Amino acid sequence: VQLQASGGGSVQAGGSLRLSCAASGSIFSIYGMGWYRQAPGKQRELVAAITIGGSINYADFVKGRFTISRDNAKNTVYLQMNSLKPEDTAVYYCNMDILSASYQERGYWGQGTLVTVSS
Repeated sequence: VQLQASGGGSVQAGGSLRLSCAASGSIFSIYGMGWYRQAPGKQRELVAAITIGGSINYADFVKGRFTISRDNAKNTVYLQMNSLKPEDTAVYYCNMDILSASYQERGYWGQGTLVTVSS
């Protein structure tokens, strides 16, 4: 199983970006999906998460600006980021809780995609 993230880049404050993360491989089912971020010198933190049933949790610092969604048919999770601020600058990582075709469950991380917001 592999996760491939894309969509990062450089934008000015107030701009928008959309991140995508697709899982591939021998997958039976994907439970939780989420996005984390890690800024230089800081610990990795949860940005948003969505369960297989569609329940969503956002970090307080992105509420009202970011939207997480998932496409189960495509094994993909998205993060729409609007009204970006310089403090949103970080490497963004996707994470998925995956049950493989061999019925082994574990968490997987994407490779990270850099988001840079300039003032």
